[in-house]
Amino acid sequence: MKTIIQQDFYRNFGYWTNTPFLKGFMSPGFRFIYFLRKAQNYSSRHPLGFLYRLLLRRYSIKYGYQISAKTEIGAGLYLGHWGTVVVNPKCKIGKNCNIAHGVTLGQTNRGNKQGFPVLKNDVWVGTNAVIVGGITIGNNVLIAPNSFVTDDVPDNSIVTGNPMTIIPNENATERYINNRID
Repeated sequence: MKTIIQQDFYRNFGYWTNTPFLKGFMSPGFRFIYFLRKAQNYSSRHPLGFLYRLLLRRYSIKYGYQISAKTEIGAGLYLGHWGTVVVNPKCKIGKNCNIAHGVTLGQTNRGNKQGFPVLKNDVWVGTNAVIVGGITIGNNVLIAPNSFVTDDVPDNSIVTGNPMTIIPNENATERYINNRID
């Protein structure tokens, strides 16, 4: 079984390697993901955990990604463009997810949707989309750019607009999510 870092590398570049450093570190998204995964492997009290969290913080400031090492993230995360991405540490993200720049996955503190979003597998989130509250985004879902998502989204759907509109589509993420991890 390939390591989670190799799976992330495959999602980003389309092939496996045991040495992701040369090509991988030219990509700001993969560089951030690499240090995120390393920080997740160690407790914050372990010397390596401290070092990786320090490097994660550096790249968080440099590239604008605000994703905590505490966030549960499945294999194959793809951050296509560097720029502001804010993910609440209590959110859960499944495998084969793409997150574009300007995206916010946030918390709602009151109301019947109080809590944090859960993104299942094969979710593509477009530029400047906002997903808030204790909601679940199903498998094979495309969230269009500039969408404001505040309700559960069923599997095999496309979400557009503000207020959100859900369009059922069996091929929602076809040709949007490349190099999928099984």
